[in-house]
Amino acid sequence: MKKILLLLVCSIGAFAQINTSEIQIARDKWGVPHIFAKTDAQVAYGLAWAHAEDDFETIQLTVLAGKGMLGQYKGKAGAPIDYVVGLLRTKETAKQHLNDLSPDFRKVVEGYVAGLNAYALAHPKEVFIKKAFPANVEDYLSSVVLSLAVISGADAEIQKIFNGKIGEPQLPKGSNAFAFSSSKTTDGATYLNINSHQPLEGPVAWYEAHLISEEGWNMLGGLFPGGCTVFHGTNENLGWAHTVNHQDKIDVYKLTMKDATSNEYKFDGKWETLEVRKVPLKVKMGFLKIPIKKKAYWSKYGATIKTDKGIYAIRMGANQDVRGIEQWYRMNKARNFSEFYKAMEMVAIPGFNTIYADNTDTIFYVSNGKIPLRNPNYEWLGVLPGDTSATLWTGFHSFKDLPQYVNPSSGYLYNTNNTVYKASGEKDNLDPKDFDPTMGYEMTDNNRSMRFKELVDGYEKVGFDDFKKIKYDGQYPAKFYFPVDFNVLTRINAQNYPAVKAEIEKLQNWDRKSDIANKGAAMFSAFAYKLNDKYGNTPQVLTESQVVELVAEAKAELLKNFKTTDLTLGEVQNLVRGDKALALPGLPDVLAAMYTVPYKNGVRKGAAGESYIQLVKFKKGKMPEIESVINYGASNRKGSPHYDDQMELFLNQKTKKMTLDKGEIIKNAERVYSPK
Repeated sequence: MKKILLLLVCSIGAFAQINTSEIQIARDKWGVPHIFAKTDAQVAYGLAWAHAEDDFETIQLTVLAGKGMLGQYKGKAGAPIDYVVGLLRTKETAKQHLNDLSPDFRKVVEGYVAGLNAYALAHPKEVFIKKAFPANVEDYLSSVVLSLAVISGADAEIQKIFNGKIGEPQLPKGSNAFAFSSSKTTDGATYLNINSHQPLEGPVAWYEAHLISEEGWNMLGGLFPGGCTVFHGTNENLGWAHTVNHQDKIDVYKLTMKDATSNEYKFDGKWETLEVRKVPLKVKMGFLKIPIKKKAYWSKYGATIKTDKGIYAIRMGANQDVRGIEQWYRMNKARNFSEFYKAMEMVAIPGFNTIYADNTDTIFYVSNGKIPLRNPNYEWLGVLPGDTSATLWTGFHSFKDLPQYVNPSSGYLYNTNNTVYKASGEKDNLDPKDFDPTMGYEMTDNNRSMRFKELVDGYEKVGFDDFKKIKYDGQYPAKFYFPVDFNVLTRINAQNYPAVKAEIEKLQNWDRKSDIANKGAAMFSAFAYKLNDKYGNTPQVLTESQVVELVAEAKAELLKNFKTTDLTLGEVQNLVRGDKALALPGLPDVLAAMYTVPYKNGVRKGAAGESYIQLVKFKKGKMPEIESVINYGASNRKGSPHYDDQMELFLNQKTKKMTLDKGEIIKNAERVYSPK
């Protein structure tokens, strides 16, 4: 095979040399890329190339966002992201903290960026904005900082400030993770469920890849477009799952200004001046790119926003550190619990619950977060006074401060975005009184957490089939645990409401399951989305009349679109990919969750929820047994045989067998090649 030597001039002035003939990309029967090379940097190059083959379009959106160039492609839709890049100073963070990366990981990033640049050079017709490439390491780190800030909730806080809705709750995000130790399993193995609920497509949709080098990297799992390492999955010895957590990662401050037109604000009794920068934006308007300059402000607290209701600043850890992506890499390469724990002690990933299991029968859970060390004399969940150093934190909690569990006596750990203080058997659960209250950990349960407990409490021990039944369960618990409480529905006398009597009774008699043949589920789907449209996520208890009104609106919607309310769930919601539309199970906040959006003719289509799933069985001294599935397929390119070839598996709650064994992969690969 002909050798190709790519010399990439990086932002640091050095040269990264990648011999692509030493990189192998093996595509299995499902199109999943297994990338083999001598060095980790070469593997990262191969990952960039393989992922670009499958989804260069979405990867480019990540690159453009990090460079502050999204408006040049997306127009008005992209310009706000470009402004946020300037507002949060992600480029400056990348530049200032570049040397915080360890030398070995820096080579990995250089290899990944080299792979993207090589693909762009080889496929110029696929490039959206010519000036976007070549990208450099600082561009890449800017996109990482931006992504972690957004995942931490920065975009939501900024939007609420601009909309004058500061302090309103955010829509909850999903994901499930649980682990069972040998004391809870019938076969003495350790089980791990990796089951994040993400958008089914777009910048934070999962991509499955397997990375293996001669430097000790052998990891299979999920990552997002632009990821140079696996974010959660399994290596030869251990694995972990992430779920979104809701501790207090971001603080909002209201500044005291000298007058209505001044940039001077009070701080510790003195007047300080806001830093003002003009963020250059180029916005695509038809065939033109219109240059715009918008002011971005910075105070001692950080990014600052002027509105007609006041001047606000936001402060968080996510845009103060570039090492989050390196922490994931260290987790990938950990060989045992001690090494994994050491990687977690970096506390560079700004959030996410992490549930871990390994082949020595260790299970572990931490509600991770880059959480500030705060003055206990203030109410940190509200808007803070922005005129004093007493609210200007400068440090973060160490990893040991965070709520965490190791090998509970119950033999299991779980999280479904519920409170960290309910994660195991009752006697093993942590006491919130033992933790700093300013960390702001959530205290509530949800439908998934309550249903998980209903199920697991029914087993003295679980077999792997039982484990799957729990994971794929689609039933609500005995009582609904939505933020908006509509449990009065179960107590309504339907006879009092003849216009919706049949629909109320259908909901009351419903078995609370979400299979495609379920008629109660179809009615509930219409009800639930009317509920969300009208009341959002603001905690409140609905009255009988409010619930009846929602039932009537749901009935009207179904009659308008289908001429009947006698429908199955599979008739009202589909999994859609190109021209392929198949009946879709699942409802919001069941364990096998699915969230849908309007599609056509009244039918809704899956938008988020169940997506990449990996189920793992660990046994001491053996390679892990791994099963996985993704909602569509390995490729995002129309015309690829792997564009939609996992849909039936996904919908039938089946999986494909996966392996970490290189020899077996090469033996059964449909294609093995090097990047060209």
